[in-house]
Amino acid sequence: MTGCVTHRSAVITRLTTVSSIAVASTLLFVSGCGDQTKSNDGDVKSGTTKLSAAPLFSKLPKKYQDAGVIKVGTDAAYAPMEYEEGGKIVGIDPDIAAALGQELGVTFVFTSGTFDGLISSLNTGRQDIVMAAMSDTKARQQGLDDKGERVGKGVDFIDYFNSGVSLLIKKGNPEKVMSLDDLCGKKVAVQRGTIYQDTFKAQATKCEKDAKGTLTIEAFDTDAEAQTRVKSGGAVADLNDYPVAAYIAKTADGGNDFEVAGGQTDAGPFGIAVDKDNTQLRDALQEALNAVIKSGAYKKVLEKWDVTNSAVSMATINAGK
Repeated sequence: MTGCVTHRSAVITRLTTVSSIAVASTLLFVSGCGDQTKSNDGDVKSGTTKLSAAPLFSKLPKKYQDAGVIKVGTDAAYAPMEYEEGGKIVGIDPDIAAALGQELGVTFVFTSGTFDGLISSLNTGRQDIVMAAMSDTKARQQGLDDKGERVGKGVDFIDYFNSGVSLLIKKGNPEKVMSLDDLCGKKVAVQRGTIYQDTFKAQATKCEKDAKGTLTIEAFDTDAEAQTRVKSGGAVADLNDYPVAAYIAKTADGGNDFEVAGGQTDAGPFGIAVDKDNTQLRDALQEALNAVIKSGAYKKVLEKWDVTNSAVSMATINAGK
């Protein structure tokens, strides 16, 4: 993985929807690497007035107190978690970040990149955190790839959302797919570098072991490309987190393109990823998340997006399997 994050147009060029906080700040354009597609259009100049009166401002490392900004790597093509609308990045993650910003007294500035380069952006210091509907897994915590080989030093996760995965299929379900086992002998599409690709790989192994036919996997840079493949009939299914699959099925071409097959499987936590050396920031984020859960601000975000069944009761660290 490279240090800079390219647009995964999975999804996002996230312009943060972080609502304005009550103190005026001078904004600067966020500069980027050549492969960065888009970013938030603002950054808070170092030395401007800080929201030091925010409840948890003192918990932050001085670096973020001085900057007034926490840089967030994301992939803004993953509605309703994060996506671009009207020149801004909106969705569940930006709204949760806005609530965290009220507690911490800083602005969360989202920049969109390719999903499989987001963790490396933490290791190189390009971003401070990742909020991208990223599943907390032991492999990511340890810096391992899907073969168990080390690809980095790993990250810590502050877990803030629970979700299972669901199959997204063409409207009308012409292939009669209701479960992963129904995919044997067929072709599927998926976004590269996601846990969904790992799920399909595990199913392909199972199909081969059970002698039920080869499961062919086509991986794409963005989930939007995978969806297009399914819509065209070139693949029978895509795999996504249930809230995302349900949102796509409901909104794509007015609900005429896709449907969700079967129920949720493999439920687990999404986490805010932080470099393992950045423990003070990690702990401040955990405390802020617990504060917005207690205040009800977290619940309001989930109610807005109709995902209350994915709520957590408290923020945990590295609870993924």
